[in-house]
Amino acid sequence: MQQNEILVFKVEEGFEEKRLDQFLASVYPEYSRSYYQNLIKSGFVKVDSKFVSKPSQKVRLNQEITVEIPPPEPIDITPEDIPIKIYYEDEDIAVIHKPAGMVVHPSVGHTTGTLVNALLFHFRNVSLYQGVERAGIVHRLDKDTEGIMVVAKSEFAHKELQRMFAERQIDKRYKAVVVGIVNKDYGLIDLPIGRSSFDRQKMGTVSTKLRDALTEFWVEKRSKELNITLVDIKLHTGRTHQIRVHFSAIGHPLFNDYVYGFKLSKVNQSLKDIATQIKYHSLVAYKLSFKHPRTQKELSFEIEDMPSQIKTFQELLP
Repeated sequence: MQQNEILVFKVEEGFEEKRLDQFLASVYPEYSRSYYQNLIKSGFVKVDSKFVSKPSQKVRLNQEITVEIPPPEPIDITPEDIPIKIYYEDEDIAVIHKPAGMVVHPSVGHTTGTLVNALLFHFRNVSLYQGVERAGIVHRLDKDTEGIMVVAKSEFAHKELQRMFAERQIDKRYKAVVVGIVNKDYGLIDLPIGRSSFDRQKMGTVSTKLRDALTEFWVEKRSKELNITLVDIKLHTGRTHQIRVHFSAIGHPLFNDYVYGFKLSKVNQSLKDIATQIKYHSLVAYKLSFKHPRTQKELSFEIEDMPSQIKTFQELLP
């Protein structure tokens, strides 16, 4: 019998006085706010070890929130006419642009509005090699991370792309804005990552089950006045939240990434205004290069008009 998953959260600076359901949806967006509301009303949520029943209850700094996630019910997934940009398509693969705020595949609380719902609508054939819940998905981006993804349309391509990702044959490039001045023009962050031993909703570098993780980066621009750095990043491994965890671990959390250490109180007023205008953390998967799984032709795709999460800072920085 499948057991309930237990998630434990600590209320950190920037989240105090939020509604409980809003807080949970902010720090762990894998589930929707309405799903958390149902959990709270059904007695699956504790605040400082005491059961609560009101989603509107305000959270306070340093409170501990415990959530039980029941085993998922079977999900009915339907195609949805959700606009997505398509860079390339043939019988085996498609290359698409995932917007920020979109969950990649359905789960409890996110049965609609996902990338999979969109793929099932836009493409006549999508690989169901790993089931309809993962239709076409061979890699993922966080809900709030925007960028380019490759999708498998045939089972052959699905298996080949999975192998290519596992063998690090696909070049993934990102741009990020991090807090603080990164002094080195070039660097490697070689820190294993696993589920955090302190906060179950996070990945971290302190865990009982660590996996190798390697991030390479180049500094593009810095501003001592604004105390931020724009970096270009190449992932050599694809761990969950890898970039966010690695830069937080070296003392440079991503701008607007409250889960991994960003604090609004630590930036100047002009950046506070920007933080409220830009809903998502400043990370974009802007380039993807690989060999076509069937033809072996070299393919490369790059975002031409950078989203505001990065473009705003490119224009600000000297």
